[in-house]
Amino acid sequence: MTKQTPSALITGNSTGLGLGLSHALLDRDYRVFGCSRRGCAALSDRVVDVRCDLSDLDAIDQAMEQLLAGVDHLELVVLNAGILGEIEDLSGVSVERLRELMDINVWANKVILDWLLASNIAVDQIVAISSGAAVLGNRGWGGYALSKATLNMLCRLYAHEFPDTHVAAIAPGLIDTRIIDTLCELSDTERFPALERIHAARDADVLPSPAAAAERILGALPGLRDFESGSFVDLRQILAPQEYEALMAARHRPAG
Repeated sequence: MTKQTPSALITGNSTGLGLGLSHALLDRDYRVFGCSRRGCAALSDRVVDVRCDLSDLDAIDQAMEQLLAGVDHLELVVLNAGILGEIEDLSGVSVERLRELMDINVWANKVILDWLLASNIAVDQIVAISSGAAVLGNRGWGGYALSKATLNMLCRLYAHEFPDTHVAAIAPGLIDTRIIDTLCELSDTERFPALERIHAARDADVLPSPAAAAERILGALPGLRDFESGSFVDLRQILAPQEYEALMAARHRPAG
């Protein structure tokens, strides 16, 4: 019997970590189904790609229908697409802006998960890219932290509805992407102390590239199954425990 080519769905696969994951999976002979605003179908003849702005929730179902037509099995789904939003006190961020963050970072993923459930496509493993911001609660990360904390619970709840799929939200740690470029342009480290750690990491040239981070994530996939489906797992906790302990110790705590 001819062995079938494994398949993966990746959102936000045209840049950063999503692109790194696409390359890494192609190196493992996967067929990659990608969904992004920019598109990267030219990456390989094993990439099937649709352009979709995930902030337009009503457009996602049609994009999934087009992208995954005829697919009956996905070894891996990576819900990677997301936006940072402003680094600002939560009181300075409008509810409308928070809605935009939640639409892309949370509700777009709900629409995709609902579509997968209705499609009856067998899925072995779902990984949502979350962040340590979801639990650290550092000043300035308001909308992003809220959205990632909600994403973690979304995965927890959907684990009940995907009984044959292992679901996890993961924090991959800092990665040298355009988000880091944006954060390193911000200088108000007195008001937002968590920026200091990011600036120091960039200056020390210790941040993994998207390619290196992708390899780390894919290497961690089997170990994620040791955690209860629906768990939030910070990869630093299992791959770099000293780094994780230092991160938690440096958490920006309220003054009161």
